[in-house]
Amino acid sequence: MKYINTNWDIPFYNFAFEEYLMSHMPQDSYVFFYIHKPSIIVGKHQNTLEEVNKEFVEKNNIIVARRLSGGGAVYHDKENLNFSFIHKADKSDVNNFVKFTKPVIQALNELGVNAELSGRNDILVDGKKISGNAQCYKNGRLLHHGTLLFNTDMSNLVKALKVKELKIKSKGIKSIRSRVANIKDYINKNMTIYEFKDYLIKNFSRSSEISEYLLTDYDLAYVNKKAEEKFSTWDWNWGESPEFEIQKIKKFHFGLIDLRLNIKGGCIKNCKIYGDFFAKEDITSLEQQLIDIPYKEENIKLTLSEINLNDYFSNITINEFVKFVFD
Repeated sequence: MKYINTNWDIPFYNFAFEEYLMSHMPQDSYVFFYIHKPSIIVGKHQNTLEEVNKEFVEKNNIIVARRLSGGGAVYHDKENLNFSFIHKADKSDVNNFVKFTKPVIQALNELGVNAELSGRNDILVDGKKISGNAQCYKNGRLLHHGTLLFNTDMSNLVKALKVKELKIKSKGIKSIRSRVANIKDYINKNMTIYEFKDYLIKNFSRSSEISEYLLTDYDLAYVNKKAEEKFSTWDWNWGESPEFEIQKIKKFHFGLIDLRLNIKGGCIKNCKIYGDFFAKEDITSLEQQLIDIPYKEENIKLTLSEINLNDYFSNITINEFVKFVFD
Protein backbone atom coordinates (compact mmCIF):
# COMPACT_ATOMS: atom_id res chain seq x y z
CA MET A 1 0.00 0.00 0.00
CA LYS A 2 1.16 3.54 -0.82
CA TYR A 3 0.76 6.28 1.79
CA ILE A 4 0.44 9.82 0.44
CA ASN A 5 1.00 12.82 2.69
CA THR A 6 -1.19 15.74 1.62
CA ASN A 7 -1.83 19.19 3.09
CA TRP A 8 -5.04 20.38 1.43
CA ASP A 9 -7.50 21.71 4.01
CA ILE A 10 -10.17 22.62 1.45
CA PRO A 11 -12.33 19.67 0.35
CA PHE A 12 -12.38 20.52 -3.36
CA TYR A 13 -8.72 19.50 -3.65
CA ASN A 14 -9.00 16.27 -1.70
CA PHE A 15 -12.01 15.16 -3.75
CA ALA A 16 -10.20 16.05 -6.97
CA PHE A 17 -7.27 13.98 -5.67
CA GLU A 18 -9.53 11.01 -4.93
CA GLU A 19 -10.81 11.16 -8.49
CA TYR A 20 -7.23 11.33 -9.76
CA LEU A 21 -6.23 8.26 -7.73
CA MET A 22 -9.29 6.41 -9.02
CA SER A 23 -8.79 7.23 -12.68
CA HIS A 24 -5.16 8.05 -13.45
CA MET A 25 -2.78 6.46 -10.98
CA PRO A 26 -1.25 2.95 -11.32
CA GLN A 27 -3.31 0.02 -10.01
CA ASP A 28 -1.81 0.09 -6.53
CA SER A 29 -3.56 0.52 -3.18
CA TYR A 30 -3.40 3.98 -1.63
CA VAL A 31 -4.24 5.61 1.69
CA PHE A 32 -4.20 9.27 2.67
CA PHE A 33 -5.64 11.46 5.43
CA TYR A 34 -7.02 14.98 5.39
CA ILE A 35 -8.34 17.59 7.81
CA HIS A 36 -10.63 20.31 6.50
CA LYS A 37 -11.60 23.80 7.43
CA PRO A 38 -15.26 23.85 8.64
CA SER A 39 -17.19 22.22 5.79
CA ILE A 40 -20.41 20.43 4.96
CA ILE A 41 -19.80 17.42 2.73
CA VAL A 42 -22.86 16.14 0.87
CA GLY A 43 -23.24 12.74 -0.78
CA LYS A 44 -23.19 12.47 -4.55
CA HIS A 45 -26.94 11.80 -4.80
CA GLN A 46 -28.16 14.40 -2.33
CA ASN A 47 -30.05 17.65 -2.87
CA THR A 48 -27.66 20.11 -1.23
CA LEU A 49 -30.32 22.75 -0.51
CA GLU A 50 -32.24 20.27 1.62
CA GLU A 51 -29.22 18.97 3.56
CA VAL A 52 -27.60 22.19 4.83
CA ASN A 53 -28.69 25.12 6.93
CA LYS A 54 -27.83 27.64 4.21
CA GLU A 55 -28.19 30.72 6.42
CA PHE A 56 -25.90 29.32 9.12
CA VAL A 57 -23.40 28.03 6.57
CA GLU A 58 -23.09 31.38 4.80
CA LYS A 59 -22.93 33.39 8.03
CA ASN A 60 -20.12 31.22 9.40
CA ASN A 61 -18.15 30.84 6.14
CA ILE A 62 -18.59 27.06 6.11
CA ILE A 63 -17.53 25.43 2.84
CA VAL A 64 -20.09 23.25 1.04
CA ALA A 65 -18.67 20.46 -1.13
CA ARG A 66 -20.01 17.38 -2.89
CA ARG A 67 -17.98 14.17 -2.78
CA LEU A 68 -17.77 11.33 -5.32
CA SER A 69 -19.52 8.76 -3.11
CA GLY A 70 -23.10 8.29 -2.00
CA GLY A 71 -24.31 8.36 1.59
CA GLY A 72 -25.42 11.24 3.78
CA ALA A 73 -24.17 14.73 4.55
CA VAL A 74 -21.45 15.13 7.21
CA TYR A 75 -19.73 18.01 8.98
CA HIS A 76 -15.95 18.47 8.92
CA ASP A 77 -13.77 20.81 10.95
CA LYS A 78 -10.17 21.05 12.15
CA GLU A 79 -10.82 18.37 14.79
CA ASN A 80 -12.25 15.81 12.37
CA LEU A 81 -9.83 13.39 10.71
CA ASN A 82 -10.76 11.90 7.36
CA PHE A 83 -9.23 8.89 5.65
CA SER A 84 -9.37 7.52 2.11
CA PHE A 85 -8.49 4.04 0.85
CA ILE A 86 -8.31 3.34 -2.89
CA HIS A 87 -8.06 -0.31 -3.97
CA LYS A 88 -8.34 -2.46 -7.05
CA ALA A 89 -11.72 -4.19 -6.64
CA ASP A 90 -14.78 -5.61 -8.33
CA LYS A 91 -18.47 -4.99 -7.75
CA SER A 92 -18.65 -7.67 -5.07
CA ASP A 93 -16.57 -5.36 -2.84
CA VAL A 94 -19.07 -2.52 -3.13
CA ASN A 95 -20.99 -1.96 0.13
CA ASN A 96 -18.62 -4.34 1.95
CA PHE A 97 -18.08 -1.95 4.83
CA VAL A 98 -16.92 -4.73 7.15
CA LYS A 99 -13.83 -5.35 5.04
CA PHE A 100 -12.75 -1.74 4.67
CA THR A 101 -13.54 -0.46 8.17
CA LYS A 102 -11.72 -3.38 9.83
CA PRO A 103 -8.26 -1.73 9.99
CA VAL A 104 -9.74 1.46 11.44
CA ILE A 105 -11.81 -0.38 14.04
CA GLN A 106 -8.84 -2.56 15.00
CA ALA A 107 -6.65 0.52 15.48
CA LEU A 108 -9.32 2.17 17.63
CA ASN A 109 -9.76 -0.98 19.73
CA GLU A 110 -6.02 -1.14 20.40
CA LEU A 111 -6.19 2.48 21.56
CA GLY A 112 -8.80 1.45 24.11
CA VAL A 113 -11.80 2.72 22.13
CA ASN A 114 -14.53 0.06 22.06
CA ALA A 115 -15.54 0.76 18.45
CA GLU A 116 -17.71 -1.45 16.25
CA LEU A 117 -19.39 -1.29 12.85
CA SER A 118 -23.15 -0.81 13.07
CA GLY A 119 -25.93 -0.48 10.52
CA ARG A 120 -24.89 0.19 6.94
CA ASN A 121 -21.77 2.23 7.33
CA ASP A 122 -21.31 3.77 10.80
CA ILE A 123 -18.66 3.08 13.42
CA LEU A 124 -20.12 3.43 16.91
CA VAL A 125 -18.89 3.64 20.48
CA ASP A 126 -21.47 3.14 23.24
CA GLY A 127 -24.18 3.39 20.61
CA LYS A 128 -22.95 6.78 19.37
CA LYS A 129 -21.54 7.51 15.93
CA ILE A 130 -17.85 8.43 15.73
CA SER A 131 -17.36 7.62 12.04
CA GLY A 132 -19.43 7.60 8.87
CA ASN A 133 -18.15 5.74 5.80
CA ALA A 134 -18.94 5.90 2.10
CA GLN A 135 -17.80 4.27 -1.14
CA CYS A 136 -17.50 4.90 -4.85
CA TYR A 137 -16.79 2.23 -7.46
CA LYS A 138 -15.53 2.97 -10.96
CA ASN A 139 -13.61 1.02 -13.60
CA GLY A 140 -12.41 -1.69 -11.24
CA ARG A 141 -11.34 0.74 -8.54
CA LEU A 142 -13.02 1.24 -5.17
CA LEU A 143 -12.78 4.41 -3.11
CA HIS A 144 -13.63 3.88 0.55
CA HIS A 145 -13.44 6.96 2.73
CA GLY A 146 -14.71 7.97 6.13
CA THR A 147 -14.81 10.54 8.88
CA LEU A 148 -13.35 10.18 12.36
CA LEU A 149 -14.91 12.61 14.83
CA PHE A 150 -11.89 13.26 17.04
CA ASN A 151 -12.83 16.45 18.91
CA THR A 152 -15.34 18.09 16.59
CA ASP A 153 -17.41 21.13 17.61
CA MET A 154 -20.75 19.37 18.05
CA SER A 155 -22.68 22.62 18.32
CA ASN A 156 -21.67 23.68 14.80
CA LEU A 157 -22.28 20.17 13.51
CA VAL A 158 -25.88 20.28 14.72
CA LYS A 159 -26.53 23.82 13.45
CA ALA A 160 -24.97 23.33 10.02
CA LEU A 161 -26.81 20.14 9.02
CA LYS A 162 -30.51 19.64 8.33
CA VAL A 163 -31.27 16.00 9.08
CA LYS A 164 -34.57 14.62 7.81
CA GLU A 165 -36.95 13.67 10.61
CA LEU A 166 -37.49 10.33 8.85
CA LYS A 167 -33.82 9.41 9.42
CA ILE A 168 -33.95 10.38 13.09
CA LYS A 169 -37.12 8.34 13.68
CA SER A 170 -35.71 5.30 11.88
CA LYS A 171 -32.83 5.19 14.36
CA GLY A 172 -35.09 5.60 17.41
CA ILE A 173 -33.31 8.72 18.68
CA LYS A 174 -34.45 12.22 19.58
CA SER A 175 -31.80 14.36 17.91
CA ILE A 176 -28.60 14.30 15.90
CA ARG A 177 -26.69 15.58 18.97
CA SER A 178 -27.64 12.51 20.99
CA ARG A 179 -26.41 10.28 18.18
CA VAL A 180 -22.77 11.42 17.79
CA ALA A 181 -19.64 11.43 19.97
CA ASN A 182 -15.97 12.39 19.84
CA ILE A 183 -13.21 9.78 19.91
CA LYS A 184 -11.08 11.91 22.26
CA ASP A 185 -13.66 11.39 25.02
CA TYR A 186 -12.85 7.65 24.96
CA ILE A 187 -9.05 7.85 24.91
CA ASN A 188 -7.21 7.56 28.22
CA LYS A 189 -4.27 9.68 27.12
CA ASN A 190 -3.68 13.24 25.98
CA MET A 191 -3.42 13.17 22.18
CA THR A 192 -3.75 15.76 19.41
CA ILE A 193 -5.52 14.99 16.14
CA TYR A 194 -2.11 14.94 14.38
CA GLU A 195 -0.76 12.43 16.88
CA PHE A 196 -3.92 10.41 16.30
CA LYS A 197 -3.24 10.41 12.55
CA ASP A 198 0.37 9.29 13.10
CA TYR A 199 -0.88 6.51 15.36
CA LEU A 200 -3.25 5.22 12.67
CA ILE A 201 -0.52 5.19 10.01
CA LYS A 202 1.82 3.21 12.29
CA ASN A 203 -0.96 0.81 13.19
CA PHE A 204 -1.90 0.20 9.55
CA SER A 205 1.76 -0.47 8.68
CA ARG A 206 1.85 -3.40 11.10
CA SER A 207 -0.67 -5.39 9.07
CA SER A 208 0.13 -4.08 5.59
CA GLU A 209 3.46 -3.03 4.13
CA ILE A 210 3.29 0.71 3.51
CA SER A 211 5.65 2.88 1.48
CA GLU A 212 5.30 6.60 0.85
CA TYR A 213 4.43 8.02 -2.56
CA LEU A 214 5.61 11.58 -3.20
CA LEU A 215 3.37 13.74 -5.36
CA THR A 216 4.88 15.01 -8.61
CA ASP A 217 4.37 18.42 -10.20
CA TYR A 218 2.10 16.72 -12.74
CA ASP A 219 -0.03 15.19 -9.96
CA LEU A 220 -0.44 18.55 -8.26
CA ALA A 221 -1.23 20.39 -11.49
CA TYR A 222 -3.96 17.88 -12.35
CA VAL A 223 -5.56 18.11 -8.90
CA ASN A 224 -5.50 21.91 -8.91
CA LYS A 225 -7.07 22.05 -12.36
CA LYS A 226 -9.80 19.54 -11.49
CA ALA A 227 -10.58 21.27 -8.21
CA GLU A 228 -11.03 24.57 -10.01
CA GLU A 229 -12.96 23.30 -13.02
CA LYS A 230 -15.25 20.78 -11.29
CA PHE A 231 -15.20 20.31 -7.53
CA SER A 232 -15.36 23.98 -6.53
CA THR A 233 -18.14 24.91 -8.98
CA TRP A 234 -21.71 25.79 -8.09
CA ASP A 235 -23.02 23.28 -10.62
CA TRP A 236 -21.25 20.37 -8.91
CA ASN A 237 -21.85 21.37 -5.29
CA TRP A 238 -25.35 22.83 -5.45
CA GLY A 239 -26.82 22.16 -8.88
CA GLU A 240 -30.27 23.16 -9.97
CA SER A 241 -33.29 21.87 -8.05
CA PRO A 242 -36.29 22.04 -10.41
CA GLU A 243 -39.86 21.87 -9.19
CA PHE A 244 -41.49 18.44 -9.26
CA GLU A 245 -45.14 17.50 -9.21
CA ILE A 246 -44.69 14.16 -7.42
CA GLN A 247 -42.37 13.39 -4.53
CA LYS A 248 -41.96 9.98 -2.93
CA ILE A 249 -39.66 9.51 0.05
CA LYS A 250 -38.92 6.37 2.05
CA LYS A 251 -36.22 4.96 4.30
CA PHE A 252 -35.13 1.49 3.11
CA HIS A 253 -32.60 -0.87 4.71
CA PHE A 254 -29.94 0.44 2.29
CA GLY A 255 -30.72 4.11 2.79
CA LEU A 256 -33.19 6.85 2.04
CA ILE A 257 -34.67 7.41 -1.45
CA ASP A 258 -36.23 10.75 -2.37
CA LEU A 259 -37.85 10.37 -5.81
CA ARG A 260 -39.22 13.36 -7.74
CA LEU A 261 -41.18 13.18 -10.98
CA ASN A 262 -42.72 15.58 -13.47
CA ILE A 263 -45.66 13.99 -15.27
CA LYS A 264 -47.07 15.45 -18.51
CA GLY A 265 -49.51 13.75 -20.82
CA GLY A 266 -49.41 10.69 -18.60
CA CYS A 267 -45.64 10.22 -19.12
CA ILE A 268 -42.61 10.91 -16.96
CA LYS A 269 -40.92 13.98 -18.41
CA ASN A 270 -38.41 14.66 -15.66
CA CYS A 271 -37.01 12.39 -12.99
CA LYS A 272 -34.58 13.07 -10.16
CA ILE A 273 -33.49 10.61 -7.48
CA TYR A 274 -31.90 11.95 -4.30
CA GLY A 275 -30.84 10.05 -1.19
CA ASP A 276 -28.06 8.72 1.00
CA PHE A 277 -27.84 5.31 -0.67
CA PHE A 278 -24.71 3.81 -2.26
CA ALA A 279 -24.94 2.95 -5.95
CA LYS A 280 -22.62 0.79 -8.05
CA GLU A 281 -23.64 2.67 -11.21
CA ASP A 282 -24.32 6.35 -11.89
CA ILE A 283 -27.88 7.09 -10.73
CA THR A 284 -28.41 9.45 -13.68
CA SER A 285 -28.55 6.43 -16.00
CA LEU A 286 -31.56 5.08 -14.06
CA GLU A 287 -33.20 8.51 -14.14
CA GLN A 288 -32.79 8.61 -17.92
CA GLN A 289 -34.29 5.12 -18.29
CA LEU A 290 -37.53 6.40 -16.76
CA ILE A 291 -37.90 9.47 -18.99
CA ASP A 292 -40.83 9.30 -21.46
CA ILE A 293 -42.18 6.13 -19.81
CA PRO A 294 -45.96 6.16 -19.13
CA TYR A 295 -46.62 6.68 -15.44
CA LYS A 296 -48.17 3.24 -15.03
CA GLU A 297 -47.04 0.31 -12.92
CA GLU A 298 -46.83 -2.15 -15.81
CA ASN A 299 -44.73 0.22 -17.95
CA ILE A 300 -42.25 0.98 -15.18
CA LYS A 301 -42.00 -2.71 -14.29
CA LEU A 302 -41.22 -3.53 -17.92
CA THR A 303 -38.52 -0.85 -18.08
CA LEU A 304 -36.91 -1.97 -14.83
CA SER A 305 -36.96 -5.62 -15.94
CA GLU A 306 -34.40 -4.71 -18.61
CA ILE A 307 -31.82 -3.38 -16.13
CA ASN A 308 -30.17 -4.56 -12.92
CA LEU A 309 -31.89 -2.47 -10.27
CA ASN A 310 -29.40 -3.69 -7.66
CA ASP A 311 -26.69 -1.71 -9.40
CA TYR A 312 -28.45 1.37 -8.00
CA PHE A 313 -30.09 0.17 -4.78
CA SER A 314 -28.78 -2.77 -2.76
CA ASN A 315 -31.07 -5.81 -2.47
CA ILE A 316 -34.32 -4.27 -3.68
CA THR A 317 -36.82 -6.02 -5.93
CA ILE A 318 -38.62 -4.44 -8.86
CA ASN A 319 -41.95 -4.94 -7.08
CA GLU A 320 -40.64 -3.15 -3.96
CA PHE A 321 -39.46 -0.19 -6.01
CA VAL A 322 -42.67 0.05 -8.05
CA LYS A 323 -44.75 -0.14 -4.86
CA PHE A 324 -42.69 2.75 -3.48
CA VAL A 325 -43.27 4.79 -6.67
CA PHE A 326 -47.06 4.34 -6.63
CA ASP A 327 -47.95 4.16 -2.93
